[in-house]
Amino acid sequence: MTAALSIRNLTKVYDSGFHALKGISLEVQPGDFFALLGPNGAGKSTTIGILCSLVRKTEGEVEIFGRNIDTHFSEAKKEVGIVPQEFNFSQFEKVQDIVLQQGGFYGLPKRTARVQTEKYLKKLGLWDKRDTPARMLSGGMKRRLMIARALVHEPKLLILDEPTAGVDIELRRSMWEFLREINAAGTTIILTTHYLEEAESLCRHVAIIDQGQIVKNTTIRSLLTELNREVFIFDCADSVWEAPKIEGFTTHLVDEHSFEVDVQKGQSLNHVFEALSEQGMNIVSMRNKANRLEELFVAMTGNGQPDETQAPSEPEGEPAAAPSTGGNRRGT
Repeated sequence: MTAALSIRNLTKVYDSGFHALKGISLEVQPGDFFALLGPNGAGKSTTIGILCSLVRKTEGEVEIFGRNIDTHFSEAKKEVGIVPQEFNFSQFEKVQDIVLQQGGFYGLPKRTARVQTEKYLKKLGLWDKRDTPARMLSGGMKRRLMIARALVHEPKLLILDEPTAGVDIELRRSMWEFLREINAAGTTIILTTHYLEEAESLCRHVAIIDQGQIVKNTTIRSLLTELNREVFIFDCADSVWEAPKIEGFTTHLVDEHSFEVDVQKGQSLNHVFEALSEQGMNIVSMRNKANRLEELFVAMTGNGQPDETQAPSEPEGEPAAAPSTGGNRRGT
């Protein structure tokens, strides 16, 4: 089966001498929901820029559904839809016109573009805003507009670069359901996100990039088996002034009604509950402190913070390119 995306020995060295990518290789299979994770400055944005012809690669090969981006650029580009981090449409144009124009950039006949525009604006809950200038939309609606625009030519590969940054929880969940729907219908999706629960919830495979190198490439499920500890927060009905002592476990006081318990791989929570019961503690709820994937991410990259919303500035020597809206224009 031809891979949806095949990257071989991809390298990017900026004029300043900064090595943004150090010979990465990666394959994404058709129909996959794939997460590309990494700390700020790890090389995610550079990789996406190369895939979308906005950044010149130094070395290596990239194929999209078997079409080489160097020798079959137009054919490869038509297979890709991109949702960038930043809003890059005219704030003064109407919602419907923004999506229609994108269809024109990809060579869709006007009638087809109108049908596709209506289809995706309805799916994303924007049809009643079709004649509204984009500047009048909320931030969440603008995010959905970006997705509709990326899908109007029905690409086989959709790249989402921080698609839910700044979006409230309810809207984020509805976007997740929509993405699951189009993925189930056959669209291959590559997701970068700093909301790491998104990757755990949506994706089947994950690659972690750090300092321009792939440090992990596996399934989400396999990755999670490497977790050696989980932290649970216990909420008490009564006030507690110090964390309970539990043999074999580390505990920490959170506040006057909560404490944490570190549970190492292989340890049973039954012993924790028995100890708390013996101490007469009235526990009303228990929850995980942190996302499991986030803990793994921090451990693998040595980065103490999850990826930030904003992409890093490109190194000096080559300006950061704005995401393309054209179907046949080659970036620098």
